[in-house]
Amino acid sequence: MADVSIPSKMRIWKFASAQGGIEKHLKLHTSQPLPKPKPNQHLVQVLAVGLNPVDYKPAEAPLIGRLVVMRPITPGFDFSGRIVTPADGSSLEPGHLIFGQASTNPLAGGALAEYIVAPNETVCSIPPGLSPIIAGGAPVAAITAYGSLIPHIRAGSRVFLNGGSGGVGTYGIQIAKAAGAHVTVSCSARNADLCRSLGADDVLDYTTRPLLDQLKDAATKAGRPFDHVVDNVFNDPALYYQAHTYTTSSAKFIEVASGPNWAFIRFAIGAQIWPGFLGGGRRKLVIFVSENKRETLELLANWIVEGKIKPVTDQVFPMEDAVGAFKRLKTGRAVGKVIIDVVGKGQYSY
Repeated sequence: MADVSIPSKMRIWKFASAQGGIEKHLKLHTSQPLPKPKPNQHLVQVLAVGLNPVDYKPAEAPLIGRLVVMRPITPGFDFSGRIVTPADGSSLEPGHLIFGQASTNPLAGGALAEYIVAPNETVCSIPPGLSPIIAGGAPVAAITAYGSLIPHIRAGSRVFLNGGSGGVGTYGIQIAKAAGAHVTVSCSARNADLCRSLGADDVLDYTTRPLLDQLKDAATKAGRPFDHVVDNVFNDPALYYQAHTYTTSSAKFIEVASGPNWAFIRFAIGAQIWPGFLGGGRRKLVIFVSENKRETLELLANWIVEGKIKPVTDQVFPMEDAVGAFKRLKTGRAVGKVIIDVVGKGQYSY
């Protein structure tokens, strides 16, 4: 493995306030001491960081963001990197390429730096043939797509994914198809061809008419309701409250796009306590929480290398433009993953 020289200082992004959006407060610190790993942590040189909504939503939430999230904070959960000093007892060696999540803290990732400490249990080796740039954007989106689908569907299931062109959606289409499901997605017309190219059987353009009406029509046309729903958007609570009009009685409604804001909290409480006969939901609501397991990461990485999954990258930003990367992510128009190249193009080999 390649030798890794260790500098005494590093660059790291931090924000001390999230008022008006974390992108307004992100600052690049250029002379930060390197972190010191605990026995169960690796010291890692970061190569790339993939951004996700969880990197800003908790911090910007009125209650949790102000009272719970400690400041200053470094965002970023997903990363790829190179081992500098392995954790005690680890089979990994200096120079090994790894990817995974930088933290088990659900409110603070900490990956957006040149060097980090990462828990041994949340990372795995990057298999040959997988680019560190792609690997850096995979963990949260791919694991979320996998966990929201695979335990609940089987070959022949009719699945609806609300939001097919984002980070989770692009993985979700392909994972559902790999499981043998029939996949219907929603997206705008400009992303319809992409979703079809990833395997979507039917594409609903949410800009043309109400999505709920289109779902009812799709179930009627197929002569069979949907067996499973994954909501990657959370833009219309009626999709859940009226799910009985387009899904089977045993269908689950998996809410992935949840955020710790008042609108979602009110929805979640109401959905759980308001009885169906009084206008509440009549399908099981599952608020999805991603669980990073090494075996799942390894499985998904191998699927990418084998060509079963094709990662979709929206844009790669340099380390110096993390603010631009967050602005792009927060437009809601990113197609696939937004990734930050921490070391710079050409500074590492695949």
